[in-house]
Amino acid sequence: MSVGLIALLDDVAFMVKTAAASLDDVAGQAAKAGTKAAGVVIDDAAVTPRYVVGFAAERELPIVGKIALGSLKNKLLFLLPGALLLSAFAPWAITPLLMLGGAYLCYEGAEKVYEAIVPHEDHGEDEQQAGAGNAKAFEDRRVASAIKTDFILSAEIMAITLAALPEGSVGMKAAVLAIVAIGITAGVYGVVALIVKADDAGLAMARSQAGPPFGPLLRGLGRGIVRGMPILLGILAVIGTAAMIWVGGGILMHGLETYGVAAPAHLAHEAADWAANWAGQALPFAKGVVEWLVTALASGLIGLVVGAVLIPLSGFVLAPAWRGLSRLWRPAS
Repeated sequence: MSVGLIALLDDVAFMVKTAAASLDDVAGQAAKAGTKAAGVVIDDAAVTPRYVVGFAAERELPIVGKIALGSLKNKLLFLLPGALLLSAFAPWAITPLLMLGGAYLCYEGAEKVYEAIVPHEDHGEDEQQAGAGNAKAFEDRRVASAIKTDFILSAEIMAITLAALPEGSVGMKAAVLAIVAIGITAGVYGVVALIVKADDAGLAMARSQAGPPFGPLLRGLGRGIVRGMPILLGILAVIGTAAMIWVGGGILMHGLETYGVAAPAHLAHEAADWAANWAGQALPFAKGVVEWLVTALASGLIGLVVGAVLIPLSGFVLAPAWRGLSRLWRPAS
């Protein structure tokens, strides 16, 4: 009986070790694959705060929570099963879909650059006035718009993660995708919540009645936070736009390389190597940073060119075609 019990305990110990190794493998793959989507994550974190602008302070966190819940549903209920189905039945479609999403990111980023250079008519105030009579309807529209934008970015995150995974079981891929989805959503919207509430925290610090020596420092820091938040939001908007263009261009460049058009990736690699070697002679510690910057710049140039081409294509071809189809589908009144 004791021998049998020992054998059973050995079997249990082996199963525990195997499960632990599998969990480590899943966590390692999730971390590795998640870093591939870092550019889109930066973009997601930089874009989302603008959807909370214009609301009362007490509605900011609930709105962020609604968007985060919508983002999680996007990833877990729609995109994760879709990614697994693609991986199982149409793996050839992953790269084209990635490139389609990359082209969309290029278009969005280039359109923002174009809007900054040639300002368009701003409908933001009209939307705010239209929603003033029904605050809940306005909030719901803003949340729905944010979740729709998040769906595109989340699709890119999940597709990039899937493309970075090695061959493995469906369960392993599902676990990695779920971990990445939950981790990135928590991280992105946790940062967004901190950003949108930072001005309130700064205002509370600026009004502090604490005495010296910490009171004046606390009030000064609070005033600095309040004054600095508009600057930070502006910087985040620039980072988000740059991330869209850089990530989209990089996706297109690597996608073209997959299909045998290697010249853009080859030129970017050669330029990055040359710049890194040149910088490494004077500042060896900066070699890796310079190589990354040049590669990102090359990806950004490709993304900017593609986005610039897509702006008129969208305005004069795709948008009119979509409006025409919408009129055909609209039921007769």
